[in-house]
Amino acid sequence: MSAWPNHAEPWRQWREALAGARMHHAWLLAGKEGLGKRDFALAAARALVAEPGVPQPQGEHPDIITLTYGPKDDKAARDMAEGKPFERARSIRIAQIRAMQRRLVTRPSLGSRRAIIIDPADDLEKPAANALLKSLEEPPAGTFFLLVCHRPARLLPTIRSRCRMLRFPTLSAQELAAMLEAEGLGADPQAIAAAQGSFGAARRFAEEGLGPVARVIDALIGSGDTGLQGRGEFARLIGPRPARERVQAVLELAQALVAARARATAEDAHRLKLIETHAALVRLAAEAPTANFDPGLLAFEIGGLLVAAAPASEPAHG
Repeated sequence: MSAWPNHAEPWRQWREALAGARMHHAWLLAGKEGLGKRDFALAAARALVAEPGVPQPQGEHPDIITLTYGPKDDKAARDMAEGKPFERARSIRIAQIRAMQRRLVTRPSLGSRRAIIIDPADDLEKPAANALLKSLEEPPAGTFFLLVCHRPARLLPTIRSRCRMLRFPTLSAQELAAMLEAEGLGADPQAIAAAQGSFGAARRFAEEGLGPVARVIDALIGSGDTGLQGRGEFARLIGPRPARERVQAVLELAQALVAARARATAEDAHRLKLIETHAALVRLAAEAPTANFDPGLLAFEIGGLLVAAAPASEPAHG
């Protein structure tokens, strides 16, 4: 993605800092997922390490180190080494931080600065976060950290306190529609509304064609399902054997729509039901990638949770 209309202010602050006498050594790029923070981090890191008269490589840069989810286990590590698709871990581990720190004892390759991107920093394991804190407390000369973060509250307070914050605003419905159309994707208004300003979410919903699914979810949490017609239609739209990516997109969509209802309702009891349903959907989303769920039964499980959130709803499995 080359153009992010929500990046103007972060770029203004970054360029102002680059032009200043003392550049802060650690930056927290904060905002909900899907706002282009990784794209910003990569471009900002290149601007940071570039020096006049020093040719810069077009591809991977030796002075930009990016840490993200590594291979899940030894088998995944072998697959990665052989250039095969591999399963990723769901956190950033201390071994990755240690490996990065070993590189910091050497000088940058092309200039006087080096950039470390951690994406997402809120998925650092606790030992990894504690190890990173030591580098933030005593940063090597010429080393700068860019921490991409979707949920800053999950970071250690001591890490947050050592970073300068760059906040990334959400995108308007009009901006999301224009960005989707630029990528040749449909701009379904209900899916855009469910994305809540996140282009990443809007793109996933559009790629999976979840506009009709959004309408069924909205009906289930708004009116319930006295029989099984609504849940049956929900299962049909998801498909008999949906790919893992589609299931995760549906769960993300369901969470977004339930959260939107919870914010909009004025009735405390109904809000509580919606909050409980949202928590159940979050748990299910965490379990789904590794649990051996039957695809058809999973669709009805999700549907049952949605029905349970409706006003005066029937029991989830009733």
